[in-house]
Amino acid sequence: MKTIIGIVLVSAAVAVTPARAQDVNLTGRYQCIQNCIVIEPGRFAFVTQYGREFNLVNEAGMPSRAWLDYPGRIWVDRAQVGAVYSPDGMTIQFDNGTIWQRAVELPPPPPPPPIAPRRR
Repeated sequence: MKTIIGIVLVSAAVAVTPARAQDVNLTGRYQCIQNCIVIEPGRFAFVTQYGREFNLVNEAGMPSRAWLDYPGRIWVDRAQVGAVYSPDGMTIQFDNGTIWQRAVELPPPPPPPPIAPRRR
């Protein structure tokens, strides 16, 4: 009986693991902060996530496909490099030392107040 309960618990743990891997949405705009390909400031990298698969565009504009290797780790096909991401999805650190940090989108500024017409 203990063996059956143990098998059920292990099966349940394995079944839950893939769902937890998708808890973090990495889709967004990132800025390279270390070991960047392009030295120009203000260049962005982009990540688009589709379940366990990703489309990446680095700061040099080179696209690549990537996929979830296991929870917390992705594999980038074109660069042939792995990366780990933070639990909150704010940082991606590649095995070659490159680090991307999520560029937080700021809301647009409010419109200027209307100009009152002059009285004559």
